[in-house]
Amino acid sequence: YETLNELGLDRYYAIREVDLDGAASAVVEESADPGAAFEDAAFAARHVVELADGEVRVDFLLDGVRCAACLWLVEQLPRVVEGVLEARLNLRDARVRVRLDPARASAADAARGLMRLGYRPHPAERDAGDALRRGEERRRLMGLGVAAVCAGNAMLVAFALYSAPEGTMSAGQTALFRWVGTVLGAISLAWPGREFFTGAAAAVRARRANLDLPIAIALGAGGVAGVVNTLLGRGETYFDSLTVLVFLLLVGRLIQARQQRWASDSIHLARSLFPVTCTVERPAGRAEVPVESLEEGDVVWVAPGGLVPADGVIARGRSELDHGLLTGESRPEPGRPGDRAYAGSRNLFAPLSVRVTGVGDGTRLGRLLELVREGIDSKPALVRLTDRIAGVFVAVVCAAAAATLVGWSLAGPVATAMDHTVALLVVACPCALGLATPLTLALALARAARGGCFVKDAAALERLAGGGDLLLDKTGTLTEGSLCVVDWFGASEWRGPVALLESGSRHPVARALARDLDRFAEVGARVEHDRETVGGGILGRVAGVELAVGTARFLEGLGLDPEAGCLDALRGAKIMEDADRSVVWVGARRPGEALFQVVASAGLADRLRADSRSSVGALARAGWRPHLLSGDGAGPVRATATAVQVPEGRAHARLSPEDKLERVQAFAAKGQATLFVGDGVNDAAALAAADVGIAVHGSAEASMAAADVFVSRDGLGPVVELVQLAKRTLRVVRRSLVLSLAYNAVAVGLAAAGLVDPLLAAILMPISSAIVLGHAALGVRGPLGASEERS
Repeated sequence: YETLNELGLDRYYAIREVDLDGAASAVVEESADPGAAFEDAAFAARHVVELADGEVRVDFLLDGVRCAACLWLVEQLPRVVEGVLEARLNLRDARVRVRLDPARASAADAARGLMRLGYRPHPAERDAGDALRRGEERRRLMGLGVAAVCAGNAMLVAFALYSAPEGTMSAGQTALFRWVGTVLGAISLAWPGREFFTGAAAAVRARRANLDLPIAIALGAGGVAGVVNTLLGRGETYFDSLTVLVFLLLVGRLIQARQQRWASDSIHLARSLFPVTCTVERPAGRAEVPVESLEEGDVVWVAPGGLVPADGVIARGRSELDHGLLTGESRPEPGRPGDRAYAGSRNLFAPLSVRVTGVGDGTRLGRLLELVREGIDSKPALVRLTDRIAGVFVAVVCAAAAATLVGWSLAGPVATAMDHTVALLVVACPCALGLATPLTLALALARAARGGCFVKDAAALERLAGGGDLLLDKTGTLTEGSLCVVDWFGASEWRGPVALLESGSRHPVARALARDLDRFAEVGARVEHDRETVGGGILGRVAGVELAVGTARFLEGLGLDPEAGCLDALRGAKIMEDADRSVVWVGARRPGEALFQVVASAGLADRLRADSRSSVGALARAGWRPHLLSGDGAGPVRATATAVQVPEGRAHARLSPEDKLERVQAFAAKGQATLFVGDGVNDAAALAAADVGIAVHGSAEASMAAADVFVSRDGLGPVVELVQLAKRTLRVVRRSLVLSLAYNAVAVGLAAAGLVDPLLAAILMPISSAIVLGHAALGVRGPLGASEERS
């Protein structure tokens, strides 16, 4: 607030009020020197671009960008930092491009200025591939726009010709309209329509027919015949139908291209898995540097709650580390001097100093992400059913056209034979065949998206409809992914004090206790003199009673009365240990007592999702054999498998990410289709390698990037609904292809017999497409998860 008023930028608040209706702004993490990390030579070499006029440019990604007020404020950066010439913010992806004079300001100065305005800057990776993809999409959109203009105007011209009563339009006007339609058609075929001719030429060179070949033959034949008829002033020009056909086919191609682009887009995994900067311990003191500048042997300081930036060995400090990102283990592990620490693991409790042994791609996380990329690249693309029948279709149509031309040439004038042959090629153009699959899939994808299932690759629907082996992660997929209080033995009066005592701790066990027991806490009660021990528990005074919550060893270390204690709590602890649950002991020492007494015990576990059992059963009935693959311990895995009725021989515990990948590859080697459902980074490689990978709600960013499908709703219910939709969609596609082929067979026969003239052929072609498209739209209607009977 002081900065904005000091610089005369208080208009920010007025804009924010309009745009956010007074919503509070984001809290930005503080740093002693936010620009220090951007002074490093490694950052400058990678991110600072020198311009031709001596200026430099640098891009940052910003935290905290929320609205138009942020856009206005960030672009005032030249008023905040002398030497910054311009700042342009892309509100959609929070990327700001800063242009500055290197003689007066540096990238670090710009970063400090952004931080002063309240936005935490991060390095923005440059990706030439993004520019190429954007250029390709612009080219496609421009071609589609040209095709739309040509089709619309060609139809208007054709309407004028067809609707004018005979004798009311002069020969000159008729010729003018015919030439206008011909020019529009020629532009449509030569510019946006060249995609089909290029694809057909490639198919001929490869000696393998695809759907472009019959489309190109029909477009070419119709175009040549139309130009000839225009020159001779007789017959039909066909360009009204041909331009509409080009436009509709390009719409289908654009839908497919967008799905493929979504599937191949690389989400910047490192931004969420590795910290962007880290603190290095040096003789002169601690310094913040970019993670990419770390070298083996450096010692990094990891704050409580922070991510470990590189693989290494703990040099100093004791804490607990959450390796669940890599292992899937639901419980934190102790971290002591000499223990391994992995990049991407979260430090839960106390500061640690870690000596770096591996950085970047050399870390375990980096190698895992490389496996993800390899899995995505090596996943074979399905050959569409339409492509599989294209070769037969081309052969049949070409043979019929040749026979028609020869037969009618022998029976009469060559001009009549040409008309019948062109009519056959036009009416047999596989526009309905080419549109049926992409449009049906597009409608199905839209239906899935409305139901919270975002499918990157439409081919995944075909795979989902087939059945095979269902490989399920446990933590976060079948279970809720976090510890919950599932058992309590002892007096209920201690639940509230335990919640109060644990409310100030960051430990996962403490958070679970505080969250699940909070409703029992007394309003206004306070905790005094609390003290927490790494890997042990917490001690404090609540309402005059000393309370200790933690492990059995922690309570014994405080002095536990062996003669007193709650029998229910002791018996319950044994029951919970047998069930492989995390047991937390509660001890109390009242005023005047020398030793603590056990008053309660609580059991914590990762709770099963409400729909897991029914969903696994539904997927099994749909043809998917369930298996359970988990990095968690044998006890929790066995209990979960029993709960969801996965046979004992198909449940596997303590699997590393590499082990999960090997299991997927083993199924693939046997020729079995695989569906992997998971949520963690430890699942990413298996998600990428499986025939279909589904990342469930709450997934890590790496899993979302590797998977074919991302589900935004909790539980496995949406996966069941998606499988049902996939089966329904595949049936619609097959019926559409049968309709299209049946139409073509009848139309080709009628055209070869001379019963369909070129004008009727030009009319029938779009009608056939409309019928197939209407069938596709009706076939996938209804909410996601509609039953087989309703569909």
